[in-house]
Amino acid sequence: MEDIPEPLLAEIVKRITKTSDLNSLSLVSKQLCTVEAEHRDAIHVGCGLNPSAEALVSLFSRFPNLVKVEINYSGWKTSNRDQLNNQGLLVLSSHCPSLSDLALSLCSYIDDAGLGYLAECKNLKSLRLDRAPAVTSTGIFQVAVGCRYLSVLHLVDCTAVDNGEWLEYLGRYGALGELVVKECDGISQYDLLKFGPGWTSLQKFEFEINGNYWMPGASDPSYVSGYPYSYDICCDGLKDLRLAHIITEPETGLRFPPGEVQSIGDTLPGLCYWSKRE
Repeated sequence: MEDIPEPLLAEIVKRITKTSDLNSLSLVSKQLCTVEAEHRDAIHVGCGLNPSAEALVSLFSRFPNLVKVEINYSGWKTSNRDQLNNQGLLVLSSHCPSLSDLALSLCSYIDDAGLGYLAECKNLKSLRLDRAPAVTSTGIFQVAVGCRYLSVLHLVDCTAVDNGEWLEYLGRYGALGELVVKECDGISQYDLLKFGPGWTSLQKFEFEINGNYWMPGASDPSYVSGYPYSYDICCDGLKDLRLAHIITEPETGLRFPPGEVQSIGDTLPGLCYWSKRE
């Protein structure tokens, strides 16, 4: 094995796509372990992740060329070890210079300070936050300003995020091609107007209010009765539109003229209402 040139080993590693196979390969020899680690560009970790700074430094130092990182605490219990915190995001941002795609799910220990560290990831293009209850608009704004190549932003059940400056900043100075906002009670359909000129370059947009809308007595918290204005969104590049659990009445609210949208997919009949221009 030691006689095989490293470039050839690297080519072999590149052709292996299954994570389990890569993990097995790294156990064959120290040389293969080193080569595999250098060429690993993505990892997915969960509840078994040791969140101590020392362990994270060891993990991210082993894989110096990570491009995509996904951390998902699905199934986590208080009896488990602690979660990734702000210090962990500092380690991540300082040891993964090539990071461009980050997904954080059910990370309860991170807040705006942690997102401030992520703002130093100058190559970050995609950020997906799913149920990060301590993150507010301040943290999102820091990422918007610091990560100028950000093109994908998902906010799911981030209840502390509201209609702060981040939406207006990304619309005016950002380059978002994909925006997903789901179950963020602080963001209404009217707040989305702040995205302004950003709509012209957006290709995918999803907006969904809490999933309890169908229950008796539930309502769309983003709908303002008697709101006197209507806004037709200019979205020439929009290819994928999904709206759920929201209401727009004729001549009021947020509207997407059908002629402006190339395709509409995965809407929820009976739960999403659009006004229609006569």
